[in-house]
Amino acid sequence: MRSSGNSRTSTKQPRRQESSAELQSRSLRHETIFAAVVAALFSVLAFGYCFPRNMLLLYGDAVAHLHIARRLIDSLNPGIRQIGSVWLPFPHLLMMPFAARMAWWQNGIAGAIPSMTCYVLSVAGLWRLARYWLRPAGAVVAALFFALNPGLLYMQTTAMNEPVFLCQMIWAALFLMAYLRGLAEGNHRLAGRALPACGVVLVTAIYTRYDGWIFACIVWFIALHALWRSRAWKSRAGGAFILFTAMLITAPTLWFAWNARQYGDWLDFMRGPYSAKAIDARTSTPGAPHYPGWHSMRVAALYYLKSAEMGAVPVRWGNRLLFLVIAGSIAAILQSRRQNISPFLLLWVPPLFYTYSVAWSSVPIFIPLWWPHSWYNTRYGMEMLPIFGLSLGFLVAWLMGLTEKRWPRQAPLILLASMVLIILDCSALMRSTPLVLREAIENSRTRIPFEAAYARALDQLPPEGMILVWTSDHIGAFQRAGIPLRRTINESDYYQWKPALEHPAQSAAFVITADHDAVAQAVEAHPQGLTLMNIVCSTDQPCVRFYRSNLSAAGDRISGK
Repeated sequence: MRSSGNSRTSTKQPRRQESSAELQSRSLRHETIFAAVVAALFSVLAFGYCFPRNMLLLYGDAVAHLHIARRLIDSLNPGIRQIGSVWLPFPHLLMMPFAARMAWWQNGIAGAIPSMTCYVLSVAGLWRLARYWLRPAGAVVAALFFALNPGLLYMQTTAMNEPVFLCQMIWAALFLMAYLRGLAEGNHRLAGRALPACGVVLVTAIYTRYDGWIFACIVWFIALHALWRSRAWKSRAGGAFILFTAMLITAPTLWFAWNARQYGDWLDFMRGPYSAKAIDARTSTPGAPHYPGWHSMRVAALYYLKSAEMGAVPVRWGNRLLFLVIAGSIAAILQSRRQNISPFLLLWVPPLFYTYSVAWSSVPIFIPLWWPHSWYNTRYGMEMLPIFGLSLGFLVAWLMGLTEKRWPRQAPLILLASMVLIILDCSALMRSTPLVLREAIENSRTRIPFEAAYARALDQLPPEGMILVWTSDHIGAFQRAGIPLRRTINESDYYQWKPALEHPAQSAAFVITADHDAVAQAVEAHPQGLTLMNIVCSTDQPCVRFYRSNLSAAGDRISGK
């Protein structure tokens, strides 16, 4: 007997079958998430190794970046005016929320958090970019070579801006690829979404490193050429290109305006007292040979490429790596008849930019292999890691394709051999100390002991009383001692600095001078009311002198008057 209950007729619609494009997109999204998770594991392991060994603040520039981030919120005049002129502001704005915590400013975690995040995003972005052109085997080689580089794993634990810029390069290329693909397929909606996203990334790159300016300019020309060929000016993609153009024009224009407003010269970052040219002029010995690559594009290119090789593989394999990378790039170009590889070629911009910078912009690179047998700016070579990884991925994919035609069972062995070689390369670099880490260690041998002694002397000061001091050179001492920057009168305090130099004893309870700095000159000109308390000297570092004021109100309380 059939039941006559309150049964209802089902109105549920059958589930729509996903198209092959949707399935492919979802699969790629899952792959990218997996790559990010693996990268996060690598990142945390590297941090777990470096942090207990006090390696996060070996670079003096890392300490200086954290100083700028901290003084944005901790100074006598906090705010955007503390952003400076030569170093671009985006990395400091990223670090600022974390640098607000005193302990994180002191131990360097404030710089590690943004860098580690950018490293994870870089690996995920490189994987996704590789998968536009390559099957998973080639993408694995590209992403693994990049992600396991020991120098990059160290740098992503520091406040240096290389991990940030690598992330921006990769994601700008990724969004550019999506834009080009959208135009090629007639999907103007996709192109219209991808190009503004690329513009946002490029604006952050423009405010991170000056190479980002050249990188953005080349991306603009690629986007213009693609739009011109597609004749899609009146589509959504055409409107996106106008917005994209406005973004790329506005970003550097604002930086010019900032320099003009704050420092009286719209090119202060290029020719001001803290620019690369000014530093080179101060540190060069008259009559002595200039640094290698000075006014020589050929020598500059050799030094840059060698620094990139030494950061990626052991020295004896450097030339072999470059040969393999060139072969992989040729394989990519041969594939360009089927796919647009402009974003791939875009990643060859760094050697062009740095060759010119070394030759004509007073940006030296020193490597231990060649004269002057030292370490300086070797980290610039890290910008070649994305093109190294992708080129090797193309080469492995090409070799596997050839092998599959005759020996299909042996083709996976090429991938296995490639992965084993990458792991061996990583192990060899770690055993010999990565180039960028070696530079940090060598250049901090005298600075860190000096700043530690300086910090111990600061710890002996009473917890109250303003301090007149030049902070640009050894802010690491105040960082170690945990002294808030708002307790100091320093060169970034635009309203208090010059009056304090004219009356040191009346302006602060304590005055600290280093050899020949602005405060030392002020004390020499106005020594009245100052009593020498302490002197800290160290090998290859200036002597620091501590004075107590007998005239300021704080000084009177401390001296018992």
